[in-house]
Amino acid sequence: MNNLLAVPLRAAGGFFDLVADVARASTRRPFQTREYVEQSWFVARVSIAPTVLVAVPFTVLVSFTINILLREIGAADLSGAGAALGAVTQVGPVVTVLIVAGAGATAICADLAARTIREEIDAMRVLGIDPIQRLVVPRVLASTTVALLLNGLVCTIGIVGGFLFSVLLQGVNPGAFVSGITLLTGLGELLISQVKAGLFGLIAGLMACYLGLGVRGGPKSVGDAVNQTVVFAFMALFVVNIVVTAVGISLTKG
Repeated sequence: MNNLLAVPLRAAGGFFDLVADVARASTRRPFQTREYVEQSWFVARVSIAPTVLVAVPFTVLVSFTINILLREIGAADLSGAGAALGAVTQVGPVVTVLIVAGAGATAICADLAARTIREEIDAMRVLGIDPIQRLVVPRVLASTTVALLLNGLVCTIGIVGGFLFSVLLQGVNPGAFVSGITLLTGLGELLISQVKAGLFGLIAGLMACYLGLGVRGGPKSVGDAVNQTVVFAFMALFVVNIVVTAVGISLTKG
């Protein structure tokens, strides 16, 4: 039994050790501004197209379902409130989870894992260069930044797409839709949505860097690390989504 627990406990300890190293390295100077900008563009480049492709069907599904339910109770004019609430509180963060973990984090993991098996990381340590400060911190911050931007993009797509779908295909009054947007969704809901997205990006970036730096063996281990990144990031991010949603509802509706 102890042997069964040793491996996951050792992995959890190594992950939190990396978190502590990143926290310390993020306060040291010089900050790797160029690397941060390059990684932000790299993560954004691999994430924007999947974000749009995933956000549109999510938007259609949420708007279609909400509008049907509202029609059944004779409250079709509240479709704007439902679309905005769904887009900001759920669609935005959930799509961000999918894209950050499935596209951004895997790209980061593959990059660091390839560097690790080519022994570039060991060479940096021999030269006295801290790979945490030089490579990991910019990637974690880039993942967090892009997640915040992706969440804003998905929320915008959700509201605009919900408007077009509801008005053009389901006959909802456009004025009633627009006037209902702020009925249930305000600054509090938007801030909670951004907090979720920031945590998603932070955790996915840390998970990707930990698994990328921890690969052992040849090219096959790179693929294994990428697969583990997707699985572990999904598990962690959905738990965070549930917890933050529960806390946010208690704060904003309490």
